[in-house]
Amino acid sequence: MAAAEQPLPEGTDHIINGASSFDDDSTSTGGTTSDDAGTADKDAGTASASGGRGALFDKFDEVKAQSYDRAREYAVLGKDRTTGALDDFVRMINDTASQVDSKVGSQYGDYARRAAEGLASFNDALKDKDVDDLFNDARELVAKAPAVAVGTAAALGFVIARLAKAGMETANAAADKDKPAA
Repeated sequence: MAAAEQPLPEGTDHIINGASSFDDDSTSTGGTTSDDAGTADKDAGTASASGGRGALFDKFDEVKAQSYDRAREYAVLGKDRTTGALDDFVRMINDTASQVDSKVGSQYGDYARRAAEGLASFNDALKDKDVDDLFNDARELVAKAPAVAVGTAAALGFVIARLAKAGMETANAAADKDKPAA
């Protein structure tokens, strides 16, 4: 029993089987004698623990960097889709402004054109901003007006939930329609 011969390090209750096992590459003790083998094992255990801890933090940093890169890619893709959708929406408003002129009056057509101009200028500003700048702007907005941020998040969540529910109802109705009658 090696545990009876050597005292356990301070703060250790018991020996964990296999805890002192090392790979063949890390077991070289540099020709230690049996008298200082316990000290070498203790030092090697400390080194492997800190090496394992370093490897854990290195892996964590690697995963964190990968997730940041992936989130950034998704944000850029989302920004591109949003600006494309806004371009299409501005085009649609401008196309229908003349119809609004003839059916409701030129005053309302002008309102539609001004709204389209405002959306177009917002869209251009959005296109010119980097994703990191948009994230910083969002952080500043949340810091300045947390109630507005929470309210906006709640409203967006409600809209997304309604859209998802409507999409599921449409899919269910289509699936029911395709079922053969029994």
